[in-house]
Amino acid sequence: MLFRSFGGPEQLAREWRDLGFTAAPDFGRALDEYERFLAVLREAGAQIDFLPHTDGATMDSLYARDASVVCDRGVILCRMGKPLRQFEPDAHGDTSRTLGIRILGRIEAPGRLEGGDVVWLDQRTVSVGRGYRTNAAGIEQLHHLLGDLVDQVIGVALPHWRGPDDVFHLMSIISPIDVDLALVYSPLMSVAFRELLLDRGMTLIEVPDEEFASMGTNALALGPRKCLMLAGNPKTRARLEKAGVHVIEYEGREISLKGGGGPTCLTRPLERIQN
Repeated sequence: MLFRSFGGPEQLAREWRDLGFTAAPDFGRALDEYERFLAVLREAGAQIDFLPHTDGATMDSLYARDASVVCDRGVILCRMGKPLRQFEPDAHGDTSRTLGIRILGRIEAPGRLEGGDVVWLDQRTVSVGRGYRTNAAGIEQLHHLLGDLVDQVIGVALPHWRGPDDVFHLMSIISPIDVDLALVYSPLMSVAFRELLLDRGMTLIEVPDEEFASMGTNALALGPRKCLMLAGNPKTRARLEKAGVHVIEYEGREISLKGGGGPTCLTRPLERIQN
């Protein structure tokens, strides 16, 4: 699922500061970037379903990953850690029902959970970042809702980094590219979590310091060893290609860099089909 939530130049000018964007996106350029982004997904074979525009939608709603979690039995609706995004899980629920997808449950107060903190390591193991957007109660509720679908729910402590107002999820520092390969930024990763990944036999491709701020760590797997990443991270791209990954780039100055949301953030995958 994706969301077109940039309603116009007036909305962008009104909202960008309160939502923590680094600057107001240029509306025309943002539309062009987004259409090109969609074209890449379609060329990769993706079917795209759009969330309808809803009262309360903000610029942040473009980052559809965060409001829900998908598992084999349906959709779990999140409870957002960012107050201005509280309406979004209901929008995900309405669209999921329209698409015939079961709602397995939802995170309730005092729990908080955002989809950007949820990383599946395999079909029965999920890691969840414990930070400012996701709390212990949210992780516990997710574990209960997943039930016997999983063998492990691994809580991963996240760093303070730039504080509670910054966009920082577990997926800020890890993007799985294949079952045994992940793109990571180790300086902000806990030793315990990094060792766990290595113990599982995963190869870690390190993002260099100078490409972390330009979202080199944020890559969307389009298939085994095939990914979509933000242009402007040549060292990270070279390291991925050296590991045998087919890399596709998109321009995202307006839709990604200014709002802190890369290709994983822009999408909420509902089903992955292995070719």
